Amino acid sequence: MHVKLPGQDAIARQAGEQLVATRIKLPRRVVERPFRQVAKRIAMALAVLVGTALLVYAGRDGYGDNSDHKVDLLDAFYYATVTLSTTGYGDIVPVSDTARLINILVVTPLRVLFLIILVGTTLEVLTERTREEWRLHRWRHALRDHTVVVGFGTKGRSAIKTVLAAGSLTPQQVVVVDPSEKVIELATAEGFAGVVGDATRSDVLARAEVGKARQIIIATQRDDTAVLVALTARQLNRAAHIVAAVREEENAPLLRQSGADAVITSASAAGRLLGLSVLSPSAGTVMEDLIQQGTGLDLVERPVIKAEIGRGPRETDDLVVSVVRGHRVLGYDDPAVGTLQATDRLITIVRAGPDPRTLRDTRPLRGHPS
Repeated sequence: MHVKLPGQDAIARQAGEQLVATRIKLPRRVVERPFRQVAKRIAMALAVLVGTALLVYAGRDGYGDNSDHKVDLLDAFYYATVTLSTTGYGDIVPVSDTARLINILVVTPLRVLFLIILVGTTLEVLTERTREEWRLHRWRHALRDHTVVVGFGTKGRSAIKTVLAAGSLTPQQVVVVDPSEKVIELATAEGFAGVVGDATRSDVLARAEVGKARQIIIATQRDDTAVLVALTARQLNRAAHIVAAVREEENAPLLRQSGADAVITSASAAGRLLGLSVLSPSAGTVMEDLIQQGTGLDLVERPVIKAEIGRGPRETDDLVVSVVRGHRVLGYDDPAVGTLQATDRLITIVRAGPDPRTLRDTRPLRGHPS
């Protein structure tokens, strides 16, 4: 939306730049680049023009020029141009029967072909624009309970890859927000919808339909940017589950105060994993395996099944490490757990299977931590 106020040209230009910088891109299969399509049509039109001019020049004796009564190569191209474009000034005309017959049988079909090429290009552009607007309108209307990913770098990609591997999300339910157009092109190539723009701005997040999102992943490069995004996102959506990543642990409390439900400190987490690998290489390998989705061991959150109600966490067949009860996460050996309830959820360690959403993995790990 670009509103220009009198005496505020600088503000108007800035608003225009922000509008240009904020765009929604939906994933699609591009058969051929638009520039190549236009270039191909221009080449076809030029080929028709050159062919017609050479045809006229070859039969130049059958044409009359009102100015000098002879037709040269330039006159042939001039006649071909005004004829194919249906301008027809009448200063060069076919006078012989052969030239008129060629105009009827050859030049007229070439004129029609020339117009089809030009009009077809215009119609295709208009049709593509209308189709894109219709797709965007339908996308906005159907999108809800989706996931918004702010920042599509290494952290953002890994987060989405993990969620997609768990099967709880499809690419059609993911919207990526990033200020880089090249990054958004990569995201749309992977099947995600993308919004080009600054996620600290409420209008950019509104284009990503943050108000209807179920969860928001903030994986920006800077901690201050993550805080601003969390504040803006929480204002637009009070119920969404917001997960954010920060580099420095000292910024984690500020991000939680800004509205993030969970904060991952990437620098300290990587440092602890490095230290653990030094103290116990095997333990470090196991932890790295748990972090990587779909290989070796996986952490899975699942509901309590009917047969487990009333039993203790150690009495289940799976390796339970925590029990989620309400908004609390309790250890498997916490006395407050007691027996499992129907509303509890279990966090278990399982071998990586084809579908971690199942209530029980086909290859459970038996036994419990001691």
